[in-house]
Amino acid sequence: MDNNQNNDPNNININLNEMIAAGVYCNLALVNHSPSEFVVDFIQLMPGVQQANVRSRVILAPLHAKRVLTALQQNVANYEQQFGEIKEVEPFVVGQNNVQA
Repeated sequence: MDNNQNNDPNNININLNEMIAAGVYCNLALVNHSPSEFVVDFIQLMPGVQQANVRSRVILAPLHAKRVLTALQQNVANYEQQFGEIKEVEPFVVGQNNVQA
């Protein structure tokens, strides 16, 4: 038996290639939903430019969207505990079927 192999069925090996690891910058997110999914568009909006580009789109099942929300809430709380409160500088806009963040 290989000692380097983990037999825990809850352990997932995750591959992160170089291109994805570099990440993309976004300063706007639009969230839409249907009965079966949440769609989050991460957008890069440059000052003074009317055209914004979607840099990445993530489609989530409702259960996973709720898990992401919980993870973000926990991480924001941890961040603020370590570095101080994150202050809102722009209005938070909520539309009928989407949220801009």
